[in-house]
Amino acid sequence: MASKKIIKAAAAQIKPVLFSGISTTEKVCDTIRTAATQGTDIIVFPETFVPYYPYFSFITPPVFQGKDHLKLYEESVVVPGPLTDMVGQAARECNMVVVLGVNERDHGSLYNTQLVYDVTGEIVLKRRKITPTYHERMIWGQGDGSGLKAVDTAIARIGALACWEHYNPLARYALMADHEEIHCSQFPGSLVGQIFGDQMEVTIRHHALESGCFVINSTGWLDEDQINILTPDPKLQKALRGGCMTAIISPEGVHLCEPLTQGEGIIYADLDMALITKRKRMMDSVGHYSRPELLSLRLNKDSQQVLAAKEVVSEDEKYVNL
Repeated sequence: MASKKIIKAAAAQIKPVLFSGISTTEKVCDTIRTAATQGTDIIVFPETFVPYYPYFSFITPPVFQGKDHLKLYEESVVVPGPLTDMVGQAARECNMVVVLGVNERDHGSLYNTQLVYDVTGEIVLKRRKITPTYHERMIWGQGDGSGLKAVDTAIARIGALACWEHYNPLARYALMADHEEIHCSQFPGSLVGQIFGDQMEVTIRHHALESGCFVINSTGWLDEDQINILTPDPKLQKALRGGCMTAIISPEGVHLCEPLTQGEGIIYADLDMALITKRKRMMDSVGHYSRPELLSLRLNKDSQQVLAAKEVVSEDEKYVNL
């Protein structure tokens, strides 16, 4: 349950420092400290913001992606590691819950990973996007159900999904059934055009209504110089504009502040946690409005491992996941 009646929320729409994991992480920490001056309790950053979203994969044929993909490997985040420690220190210093999207490197694979830091700076959730979308399948591996859950933090119970995972109703329902109070959604931003931002708004407002929770949504931003670096082709540059909808939504499906659809900035809103009960009194999708004898969700929360070591202890066999 939420520890405060009113929670100050923030969503950051900022541009990465292209091709530099450490510089983008430093920008994240600076943004956390800026938000702290406004009394912020929780801040959400964009999808795979550190070191940067792999925009190249959307505009470059696979045969030409090798150099950019290898650079992403070089700059990606080991969890835990030096870059995650920097963010944890900032979260602890500012007494803030931080939700950050990273490109996670796990040996020879990359993953679209969401990290939730508690106010202590501890990572209380690490989850991987369960199915990379379209062009992203060339870049990231698949996640599993082990991270598909809500977690308790010092301020509230937090759930998170990335981008088009919000079009998977069963993934959303898993978090609803786990009683998330604040849902943190992340999208890349600066992609596809205005239609992407419009669709995003529909999606996050619907989830707030259906779940009876608050939604904090963050999208990234590319400026014109960065777009020119990514591609000199004017036709392809069009695919790297628009698609931003940084917003904070109430359980009643309304914006709690003016959304940010272009440029860099941080938006803030007060979350009145009493609105959750007000909404769920009318319609609780995982309570009095559910029909589990007719409709239910089966979720495999096991962490998927490629190797399990087997050892014999007396007469019993014990399997240890590595």
